[in-house]
Amino acid sequence: MSIADKLSNAREDLAGRDGVLIAFSGGVDSSVVAALAHEALGENAVACTAKSETLPAEELADTKRVADEIGIRHEIVEFSELENPAFVENDDDRCYHCRTMRLGKMYETARELGIGTVCDGTNASDPGEGHRPGLRAVEELDVYSPLLAHDFSKPEVRDAADHYGLSVADKPSMACLSSRIPTGLDVTESRLTRIEKAERLLRTWGFEQFRVRDHDGLARIEVGSDELDRALDPDFVRAAREHLSEIGFEHVTLDLHGYETGSVSPETEHPDDSEPVVENVFDTDYPTAE
Repeated sequence: MSIADKLSNAREDLAGRDGVLIAFSGGVDSSVVAALAHEALGENAVACTAKSETLPAEELADTKRVADEIGIRHEIVEFSELENPAFVENDDDRCYHCRTMRLGKMYETARELGIGTVCDGTNASDPGEGHRPGLRAVEELDVYSPLLAHDFSKPEVRDAADHYGLSVADKPSMACLSSRIPTGLDVTESRLTRIEKAERLLRTWGFEQFRVRDHDGLARIEVGSDELDRALDPDFVRAAREHLSEIGFEHVTLDLHGYETGSVSPETEHPDDSEPVVENVFDTDYPTAE
C-alpha cells in the first residue's frame, strides 16, 4: 500500500472520532499523528505535551514550535516522575512507569476537554525494537496508535512528515533524559539536571545525534559515527572537559563506538547478576609492549 493510501485511511479513521488528544513530544512520530488529526478534525484535535524533569527545555520549546507549524491547538501539562518511587528506583520497567504516568496525565486532560480518544505516535517498527516496556503501558491504557494501526514503518513516518512539510522529518530520535542513567542507579533531579546541561553543550556545538550517559559521576559522551571527528577536535575536547567538570562530572569520556540506542544498560543473558554498570578496565590484563 502506498504512503498516500495509508495517510488517506488514517485520516478517514481519525475523522470518524468526535475528537482526539495526541501525546505530543514534538518528534517525527507524534508530529505526523498531530498533522493527520488536525487535517481530519480541525479544532477537535489537540496536541498535549507533558512537562517534567526528564524533558529537556529545548525539547519543550520544540513542541511549541512544531505545534505552531502544524497549526494545531497545543496544551502543556505538568507532572513529576520523581514522585513515583518505582520510577526513581530505575529498574528494567522504568519506561513503563514513566509512560503510565505520562499517559495518565493525557487521559486526565482529555476528560477535562471532553475528548474521548488519546493517541500516541507508536509506529509499526516499534514493537520489534527489543525491550520496550513503555509499549505495555500504551496497551494497558488502551491508547490509540494510528501509525501502528495503519502499518506505518519508521521510514514511512518520515516520508509522511515530508508530505506534510514538517521540519522534524529528519529529526533524530530523542528519548527522555532518564534514559541516560544506567539501570540500577536512582533517577534523581541532580543527575537529570547535569545531563541536560551537558547535552546543551553538544547541541550548542552543532551535534545532531548525541547522548551524555551518566555512569554515577563518569560522563560518557556518544555522538553519531559521522560526527566522531568533530568530537575529537581539541577545542571541543577542552570545552567538554571544562564544562562537564563544572557541572559535577568527575570524569569525562568519549565513546569511540559512537551513538548506540540502549547502550547505557545493555541487555545480558543474566540481567539479575550484580555486574558493574561500566566495565572496570583496570581489572583486565591487557597485553603491553615490552
